[in-house]
Amino acid sequence: MKWSRARTRLLVLPVAAGGALTLAGSAFAHAEVSPPIVVAKKAEFFTLAVPTEKENATTTQVELTPPSGFSIDSFAPTPGWKREAQTTGTGENTIIQKITWSGGKVPTEEDGVFQFLASTDATKTYSFKVRQTYSDGTVVDWTGPESSDTPAPTIEAKSSFGGGGSNTLGIVALALAVLALVAAVAGLVGKSGRRALA
Repeated sequence: MKWSRARTRLLVLPVAAGGALTLAGSAFAHAEVSPPIVVAKKAEFFTLAVPTEKENATTTQVELTPPSGFSIDSFAPTPGWKREAQTTGTGENTIIQKITWSGGKVPTEEDGVFQFLASTDATKTYSFKVRQTYSDGTVVDWTGPESSDTPAPTIEAKSSFGGGGSNTLGIVALALAVLALVAAVAGLVGKSGRRALA
């Protein structure tokens, strides 16, 4: 946590309202941390989504253990949930080792959503440990390999988004320019037609 908390709060405010959303009909089949690709050493707003897949039970507790080198600075509010963080160090050197959200109730086929501001310290793949507890006492550990039924959420930190991202932006900009040109031509043709009729 090397940047000021005042700056962090300003970054969190615009998106804090979505911090406690429960997503219905989610496309997520597993616990996910997004965005899946980020720029290393840059502050990013992350979302943890945990699906309630068990019938006749609700998700009542979620624990997140971030990997080494992934520094959480602050959290968005999550109404209806109590948050506890296990930390080491003090002040600017505080490191969050585990976060537990409890007291909420996420029904079947909906996702519990938790958001936080964080950064990565290197270019590599980061794997998170997520433990989900249901109202009937069932526990699901999202810590397995990608091919398993309960894969650990992962993100990839890169040095930059590289040329691919620039190419994509260029294509989008070109497409928008073409659409604008078509609209302009259509407008001129329409005006010419109206003048001819007049």
